[in-house]
Amino acid sequence: MANSKSAIKRIRTAERNRLRNKAYKSALRTLTKSYFGAVETYTAEPTPENMETVKQAMSAAYSKIDKAVKRKVLHRNNGARKKARIARVLQKATAS
Repeated sequence: MANSKSAIKRIRTAERNRLRNKAYKSALRTLTKSYFGAVETYTAEPTPENMETVKQAMSAAYSKIDKAVKRKVLHRNNGARKKARIARVLQKATAS
């Protein structure tokens, strides 16, 4: 257990930040999964409505990634890698 007041405060701060980071990462995973589902639906049935759904899901995922990077939940390169992966999936789906 912590011995000093400052150490106790650091433990509280670290726990608060851990929970905040966990919420961001969880939301990010959820948005990414919904995006991949939308792309799968679009691949099965390529209609303009499905493409609109894909674009909205992509926008939401990009937005959450950018916010996580801005708040230092994710490293810049990690965010860029996630966005590139998302874009690559759509590119592959529209090419086929």
